[in-house]
Amino acid sequence: MALDSRSLRERVPPGPRFRYIRSSSQDPPKRHILPAGAVQPASAWAATVHHHRVGCTRGCTGVSVSRISSTNTTRRLLGDPGWGRDRAESKILRPAAGCRLSTHGVITMSSSRRDVYLSFVAIAVLASLSPAQARQGDDFVPVTDAMLQDPPPDDWLMWRRSLDGWGYSPLDQINRDNVSRLRMVWTRALAPGAQEGTPLAYDGMLYMPNPNEHIQAIDAVTGDLAWEYRRDIPEDVPAVMGGLTENNRNVAIYGRFIIDTSNDDYVYAIDAVTGSLAWEQQIFDYQVHPARHSSGPIIANGKVISGRSCRPRAGPVSCVILAHDAMTGEELWRAALVPAPGEPGDETWGGVPYEERMHVGSWMVPSYDPELNLVYVGTSVTSPAPKFMLGGVDNAHLYHNSTLALDGDTGEIRWYYQHLNDHWDLDHPYERLLVDTAVAPNPSEVSWINPRVQPGEMRKVVTGIPGKTGVVYTLDRETGEFLWATPTIAQNVISHIDGDTGDVTENSEVVFTGLGQEVLSCPSWAGGKNWPAGAYSPLTNTMYFPLKNTCARVLSTMTEGLAIYRLAARFQLTPGTDSLGSVRGISVETGETTWLHEQRAATHSLVTTGGGLVFGGDARGRFRAFDQVTGEVLWEINLGSPVTGFPITYAVDGRQYVVASTGTRVEGLTPEIRPSAGNNLFVFALPD
Repeated sequence: MALDSRSLRERVPPGPRFRYIRSSSQDPPKRHILPAGAVQPASAWAATVHHHRVGCTRGCTGVSVSRISSTNTTRRLLGDPGWGRDRAESKILRPAAGCRLSTHGVITMSSSRRDVYLSFVAIAVLASLSPAQARQGDDFVPVTDAMLQDPPPDDWLMWRRSLDGWGYSPLDQINRDNVSRLRMVWTRALAPGAQEGTPLAYDGMLYMPNPNEHIQAIDAVTGDLAWEYRRDIPEDVPAVMGGLTENNRNVAIYGRFIIDTSNDDYVYAIDAVTGSLAWEQQIFDYQVHPARHSSGPIIANGKVISGRSCRPRAGPVSCVILAHDAMTGEELWRAALVPAPGEPGDETWGGVPYEERMHVGSWMVPSYDPELNLVYVGTSVTSPAPKFMLGGVDNAHLYHNSTLALDGDTGEIRWYYQHLNDHWDLDHPYERLLVDTAVAPNPSEVSWINPRVQPGEMRKVVTGIPGKTGVVYTLDRETGEFLWATPTIAQNVISHIDGDTGDVTENSEVVFTGLGQEVLSCPSWAGGKNWPAGAYSPLTNTMYFPLKNTCARVLSTMTEGLAIYRLAARFQLTPGTDSLGSVRGISVETGETTWLHEQRAATHSLVTTGGGLVFGGDARGRFRAFDQVTGEVLWEINLGSPVTGFPITYAVDGRQYVVASTGTRVEGLTPEIRPSAGNNLFVFALPD
């Protein structure tokens, strides 16, 4: 059967269109990758072919390349923007041997055999669609900024569902009255490795980041696999990065792209329908300026905003926040987290040479306020951590352990607030919650309050527990003004916060002043608070956090422990308790603790819902639903392995689902707790 170009377009899902840009020798390699089969002028080829992959069957990782002479007709049919030019020598991409064609599959052709070619493509398109892909196909609705800034209730479109970092869904089909009836509806094994992923849910599909640069599209109703993408990471990456390269906490979605950052130091986009690579842009040469990406980006007004853990061998160069164009991968700006000589903040490093200012990273996910056009990021400790090794203990070493508000268009630092001059590896990169609220901190429960706060006044705040210390900080998110702060767990590293200025005074008794010194640090570098995320509910104006009770005997050393920080540690539970884990509810308005759940096992990430529930798991493998108001456990199931992933909830065709995922993470302070170690995705719903 012969098909004309119109018929072909009706059968092939619309693919992205790209500008062909010739990279200069100074630019990082950019790969504007066409759907497999699209013809491209030979003049642009040098900037295109490099580790190109297509959405093939499992195990397919490459394409073969052939040179053809294309007519204007051929080039027009394949969407080449240069189709109206004279006859030109071009390149065409074909699946490598052993690969099944994706929905954008291709075969080389001549203009005289066009009918045969078009018939082949039509057959390949129909044969390669899974049921889930067929449901999307031509009907796939691109994700827009408007959708990201006001997500549809049924979907979960980013790490914490919304740009304000709440981790809240308005879905209320599952509620306090019926949650006890929850049943598992499907489960699926995930790839091996350190599993800490967050699925995205959009239009009946889950997009799940697996360990080791592996992303899957899964039918959200049945659990059937639609496609999977496995990135080919060079073998030396784990050694160069110093380990911790398996985990992949989140991805982003924009247009028809699933967007992520990788540990070979690229930002890249995958076609959400086919699983084929759409574009990728190198951020760094990982062997020269290594930066580890354990968390993915968010999208802010069409920009891919990403942070990273900058490894010490890179110096300060890779300690940056980046913005890329979400449609093309073009880099738009870089914001340095370490000031260079002559820049504001340079004086805070005590004369340390610029190339020795290391490891101020931002390895968790930012938040974004579209009204203010501000991106909120948190940063980590320096390397080494003890400041007597790095210019002196009295220097601030900006911008480590800080909250920074960056201009969304330029990356310029609008304001910053430093939470701690950190000597103990107590990073502050965690979720920032953006809330409009009355501010009335209760002096009987809140340790440090700005005396200028008028109780009950409405403020736009950035709040939460941003760091391992477990201290809640509430700041004005327009100006960075300190409003109030209070501890939630036992801590001995902060002795005072000045309410007028927000300046933090560290406890001099635990500040290192020389090699071989040992101090008791509470919390330990395990937290307190760590990467498992808290959540906020507008129903109660309360934020909920998973916390741990840990301390450590920490030694300043050049030869033991973690060389990156020049520290070694012996961990212990906080004196006076045998409960490692807890979940705490804290009023955003008053700072009061509304309820506290304590338990032996460590607790993990939380999600809140319009049904008045808080869902969360723990290191024993239990997954629970708490009452947002009282903290009562209303439902619980044993999933067998630690619930290490970030839970979400979504709906398809009027039915609400709740997702939990497990991994292999082991807690050394509770050796009697011995769950299994399996990476799995579990999905629950009420009975039909």
